[in-house]
Amino acid sequence: MSTLLEEITNTLGRGGIADAAAEAALIVQAAKVSAPSDCGEAARAMVSRRITGVPLAYVTGHKAFMGVDLIAAQGALIPRVETELLGYEALNVLRSSGLATPMVIDMCCGSGNLACALAHYHPSARVWASDLTDQCVEISRRNAEHVGVSDRVVVVQGDLFAGLAGLGLENSIDVVVCGPPFISQTKLATESAWLLEHEPREAFDGGPYGLSIQQRIVKEALPFLRPDGILLFETGLGQERPARMIFERAKAYEDIRLVNDAMGEVRVISARKRADIAR
Repeated sequence: MSTLLEEITNTLGRGGIADAAAEAALIVQAAKVSAPSDCGEAARAMVSRRITGVPLAYVTGHKAFMGVDLIAAQGALIPRVETELLGYEALNVLRSSGLATPMVIDMCCGSGNLACALAHYHPSARVWASDLTDQCVEISRRNAEHVGVSDRVVVVQGDLFAGLAGLGLENSIDVVVCGPPFISQTKLATESAWLLEHEPREAFDGGPYGLSIQQRIVKEALPFLRPDGILLFETGLGQERPARMIFERAKAYEDIRLVNDAMGEVRVISARKRADIAR
């Protein structure tokens, strides 16, 4: 073990970081890239932030998602490994569609992780990503450049689908994918309050019951989805029943599917827009 790596590992361990060795390796690697002429000082500065509780991805400036390296920065939610299930389900839909150039919307795109990963793994897909905040839009655009998919990923800003109005996408989208905020306001004020220490509230706040955005997405996606187009979104633990009811009450979808993670928990729900629905 190098002297610097050992120093960083020990500092992290004393700071209460459980997996100090693994995090030290990532910090030293990031420091060598960001400050090759003085990586020691850069690594020590990163460690100082980490032991105060700043998430590792914000410290190093990077986070892997579905095997794709992404830029991570404060102002946008750090991509979660749990969300990869949504990404792989969407990718399966795209691959099985047989479409030469599938058209995709990534709603509530955050750092652009889903948009960039889907475009990376499906080289003919065209993706429109949308979010409400300046920071998310900026970071998503940076990630599209970083991953090398900026020619096929367009990032817009607006309240859900409002930023896509006027682009001629109505009735033409094959897949809408969304990782919405799904934590209730009550939980955010109590046991989940720690999430807000470093990451933006809008990435977690799902309204009174954690389903406010899902309710809007199911309705507002309809004008953009083509007949038989697919809507997929991530859902919180224990939300599968009300989430399914949102689809059923819309009376515009069929083939509602619940997708379990490796622990047997439903984390993704998808449905197909009925072919007889004009909008």
